[in-house]
Formats: sequence, C-alpha cells, structure tokens
Amino acid sequence: MDEQQILTKINDLVDREHQLRTQVQGGDVTTDDEHAQLAAIEGALDHCWDLLRQRRAKREFGQDSDEAAVRSVDQVEKYLQ
Repeated sequence: MDEQQILTKINDLVDREHQLRTQVQGGDVTTDDEHAQLAAIEGALDHCWDLLRQRRAKREFGQDSDEAAVRSVDQVEKYLQ
C-alpha cells in the first residue's frame, strides 16, 4: 500500500467514525455498538498511521519504503509517545 492509499484509508476511517457518531446521536446505533465499532476503527487508524510513519522514516533514511509492514495491534498500541 502506498502513501496515497494509506491516506485515503485514513480519511475513509475518519469519515466512518463521524458517521457512527451521528448515527448514535440519531438513535440509529446503540452505544454498545458504537464502542465496539469505534474500537475497530481506532485499531485500523493506528495501523494506518504506523504504516505511514514507517514508510516516511524508511524513505528519510534512504531505505525502501515498500519494506514497511503492518505490525500487530499489540505492538502498535504499546508504543511510548
């Protein structure tokens, strides 16, 4: 996946998050469903942002950005900021 595809995926996920919040406010989705779906969206966003950062870092240091790979949720979630 190239950077443009990653950014498109990020935008799609953010749009889905906004739609979900609107559906909750309208009573179309329960808060339990919202929490489950938001957790999945947040995990997917974390993966996308991680992959994007990896690609940019590899390119910055003269490496092949196509060698960047999706890491496990556990690994991505436990980064120290």
